[in-house]
Amino acid sequence: MQNPNAQVKNAENKQPFYLAVAGNIGVGKTTLTKMISERFAWKAYYERVIDNPYLNDFYTDMHRWSFNLQVYFLSRRFMDQRVISESNESCVQDRTIYEDAEIFAYILHKQGFMSDRDYDNYRELFYAMTDYLRKPHMILYLRASTWTLISRIRKRGREFEKRITTEYLFELNDAYERWIEQLQSTLPVLIVEADQIDFEKRPEDFSYICHRIESEADKVPAK
Repeated sequence: MQNPNAQVKNAENKQPFYLAVAGNIGVGKTTLTKMISERFAWKAYYERVIDNPYLNDFYTDMHRWSFNLQVYFLSRRFMDQRVISESNESCVQDRTIYEDAEIFAYILHKQGFMSDRDYDNYRELFYAMTDYLRKPHMILYLRASTWTLISRIRKRGREFEKRITTEYLFELNDAYERWIEQLQSTLPVLIVEADQIDFEKRPEDFSYICHRIESEADKVPAK
């Protein structure tokens, strides 16, 4: 049930707050996005996973389908980002368009699943699409160990995710750490240790996260 006293309401002269929840596969982004959306009465934008026509093919043959998958995610995320950029309401987003390029495409290229030509083409498209988009006011990064991630992925039981390896998750985690370290000099980043903080089952953990979000939202400048 939504707590009306905990809502962050924008003053008429304030920009709508844009929070992005980042993190590896299976870390709990969607659950936390939903909880934050309900707590603050913010619009939620969720990652398009279940109806993705490429995911099953991708995990079967990553060499063949990596470029197609990344372009699909980029195009769908761009649609959401454009809506966010034009919106006058606060929102919380389940994974950003920046993770597509800085994490997933980067690792697929590094591991040899995406050719130099496809990767260069993808990066050019990414920069052209994101150049004018509104950036988040804050990134909430959910960090978890590879073993935590693999256990949660197995628990939710999605058929196409059964092919995800611990090696792939480990590489993604490394890429996230590299990206977050670079990002901290340009944007406020809240790092939540998902191995230790249980925001689903411990109200005090979720309240701590909400308090940190509220503190950042209060700093949003006038329009």
